[in-house]
Amino acid sequence: MSGSGKPLRNNRREFLSAALVGLSPKTSRPVEGRLIDDSHLLGHKLRDRAAFPAPKQQARVPVVIVGGGISGLSAAWWLRKKRFSDFIILEMEHQAGGNSRWGENEISAYPWAAHYLPVPNRDSTLVRELCEEFGLIENGRFNELHLCHSPQERLFLHGRWQEGIEPDTGVTREQRLEFRRFEERMAAFASTGLFSIPLELRGKPSPLDNISFEQWLRDQKFDSPYLDWYVNYACRDDYGALARDTSAWAGIHYFASRQHEEKGPFTWPEGNGWLAKRLLERLGKFVRPSSMVNHLERAGRHIRVRTEQVEYQAQAVIWAAPTFLLRYVLEDPPDASGMVYSPWLTANLTLDRLPRERNTEPAWDNVIYDSPALGYVVATHQSLRSVISKSVWTYYWSLAEGTPAANRQLLLNKDWSYWKEAIFHDLEKAHPDIRQCVSRIDVLRLGHAMARPVTGWMWSDKRRRLGDWGTDIVLANSDLSGMSIFEEAQYHGVRAATRVLHRLGRA
Repeated sequence: MSGSGKPLRNNRREFLSAALVGLSPKTSRPVEGRLIDDSHLLGHKLRDRAAFPAPKQQARVPVVIVGGGISGLSAAWWLRKKRFSDFIILEMEHQAGGNSRWGENEISAYPWAAHYLPVPNRDSTLVRELCEEFGLIENGRFNELHLCHSPQERLFLHGRWQEGIEPDTGVTREQRLEFRRFEERMAAFASTGLFSIPLELRGKPSPLDNISFEQWLRDQKFDSPYLDWYVNYACRDDYGALARDTSAWAGIHYFASRQHEEKGPFTWPEGNGWLAKRLLERLGKFVRPSSMVNHLERAGRHIRVRTEQVEYQAQAVIWAAPTFLLRYVLEDPPDASGMVYSPWLTANLTLDRLPRERNTEPAWDNVIYDSPALGYVVATHQSLRSVISKSVWTYYWSLAEGTPAANRQLLLNKDWSYWKEAIFHDLEKAHPDIRQCVSRIDVLRLGHAMARPVTGWMWSDKRRRLGDWGTDIVLANSDLSGMSIFEEAQYHGVRAATRVLHRLGRA
């Protein structure tokens, strides 16, 4: 099929068929690894209304932040900037950071989820303030040390690698013209300024939210299978969803919200773990890890915040954990029934040697056309060493085909060996000798990795009411925006911190 201009349309179906029915292990070198992080077991205890032991300690603290991801850390960052220190952060995991957690081995640090920060738009003032504080922007210029090195992206298509992720190899003239027409439409949307980051800055209700992104593409006569793949890749990458399950407004936002003169992105071996580390250097003393909140209760003018170890009495709570969890710990929670969350799988592969390749240079982000997975990023890409013989690859797979509930069950039902084979089966398309390179694969399953901007949700009254819900318990998770990106998490964290300071008379 190479060079014919016809995309390989069966690859995704074949892979999913193998993934769902079962894979036969192939002979290869021994590979170590494990499923890491069983925190879903604690989450299921909440879901099943299991009984928790009464805490043996009590403590008073004016403000409790529940959740140590970027939204919770941003709330704490803002409280400290306003010279308020009477708070703690309760984090369910043993490590704070949420989707910006990271790991490390003898070869390199590596991300477990979020792996880059786009250089901020001019109107993303909070992100720019943080970047200046961390030395990413100096005298109005982006610090080149932290910008992604070249080559940044490549795509495996028709049996060979091409530079960039937009399909080019084997694409006909008519199909290229359709890409240009699509780009012109996105530029026109961008010029309106309505697709802002954060979205509450200038976003307005739109009929585009009432149809899927797939339907909008069909209505506009976009029918190239290459463009179809590219758009679906984008939706899976940012939202964990296919275009048919994504609001057209959100799909357009992906392409129309960033300023095109950007360099970037910012990235590091540990991905956004670098940002989490910088925040924790300032805020780590406030974090209480392995402290899952199992009960919230209003008691007069205070709120009881219960963990297995301690019951805290607070004047205000910033709920930076996923919003849907509130219904399991609070008697009268907000109505979050319209929220949909995408399940993900990520894996870190330790390579004792790099795959053999001809006439191509590994990029930072490496994508295989028509794969159900999203490809991999290379943790050692930012290294200044002249020779790199070993590496760590972070492999991403948003389970977008099928329903989120069915895919969450798939994540739980399949063991480590199954996922190892699924990953090898995918990577062998581009790297036939991958099994001889990898010595270890560690797999992380995220049942509710990110909010999914489903049709009709982004500009619904229900979503917008959630942002204003509560005065003593204030919501802060990025799912309030219907999309899980750094800027939205930071915005809602700062917004919640500001509301709490007003409540306490400390604005």
